Amino acid sequence: MSQKVTFTWAGFRRGMRLSLPLLIGTAPFGVVCGIVAQGVGLSYLETFLMSAFVYAGSAELVAMATWTHPASPLAAGFAAMVVNLRLALMGPVLAPWLDRLRGWRLWGSLFVMVDQNWALSVRAMNEGERDAALLAGMGLPMLAGWIVTSMLGRVLGAGLRPAPGHPIFFAALAVFICMLVTLWRGRRDVLPWAVAGGVALAVSRLLPHTSWYIVAGAIAGSLAGAVRDRMGA
Repeated sequence: MSQKVTFTWAGFRRGMRLSLPLLIGTAPFGVVCGIVAQGVGLSYLETFLMSAFVYAGSAELVAMATWTHPASPLAAGFAAMVVNLRLALMGPVLAPWLDRLRGWRLWGSLFVMVDQNWALSVRAMNEGERDAALLAGMGLPMLAGWIVTSMLGRVLGAGLRPAPGHPIFFAALAVFICMLVTLWRGRRDVLPWAVAGGVALAVSRLLPHTSWYIVAGAIAGSLAGAVRDRMGA
């Protein structure tokens, strides 16, 4: 990106407006996390702290899936780390913005970066958007909404107690599927997407009950995309 990158209050406000449909879309996801938190025995305070500081629905669900009594912080933390390793691959995509930020602007933006506002930010950047505050503007309301909906789920969980496999747990997967629509750029994406999905499926069969398939799929898809771009160039 050759043009100057800015970080303005106007961009932040635009991001807040763009976050409204994201808040609606991720609300069921947050409720599900709160229900699961209640199911594994987390208190209201523990649910709040997890929502506020882990702030990653997929990582929270995977960590709670490994929850035992007494809990193993090492196992839960490792599971969350494996799932969140995808952010190490996602962040560099926004390097044209992030490389030009410093201090609280950079670290604040990274803290509130999740799959949904990352996807919309990538699209905006590719369309020529120069205001990097868009990412944080979407992320901060999403963080607040995530905490509220997680706590709501914690309250509802005490009464609902849904069984494993209940349709409500599909909400998390539905959010990620919807994100793919905004990222699709045409037939050129077929190769990396197919490679990522195929490798993830294979690793999930080879290493069941682990989260390594997420990292393996992400790395394989990224490499396939790099090879495609190099061959195209």
